[in-house]
Amino acid sequence: MDIRDAIEDDAERLAALADGPPDVMRNLVHDRTVRVAEEDDSIVGFVSFDAERGTVHVTQLAGSSDACEELLTDPIEFARREHMTVELLLPEDESQVRTAVEAVGFTSTGNGPRFDGQETTRYRLEPERAEH
Repeated sequence: MDIRDAIEDDAERLAALADGPPDVMRNLVHDRTVRVAEEDDSIVGFVSFDAERGTVHVTQLAGSSDACEELLTDPIEFARREHMTVELLLPEDESQVRTAVEAVGFTSTGNGPRFDGQETTRYRLEPERAEH
């Protein structure tokens, strides 16, 4: 699996993975750090993140459990270097992503806000506890 920076031309595939509009994904590529996982020249997952006030926020994470585990390495390493924590919100129905998040050491810190009527769980990772 290869990990690389996302480019605007990736927007259609990112939209398909995230079940969202391509225009939103194009904006995401410009506004956040976005990394994609590729296998056999096909995008199999992506992560977007940014940093603010001592915390790296994973804003989107999609793909297989293996791809998500690999993709989380970048925000975790960034947080470790900058002595920050990492947080993300995960919709209740994303079991593959949840498996990856928990496998790399994130722990649930309780309920997050509802998005489009769907419950979320807030996850947090202290960088010195990260496995990667």
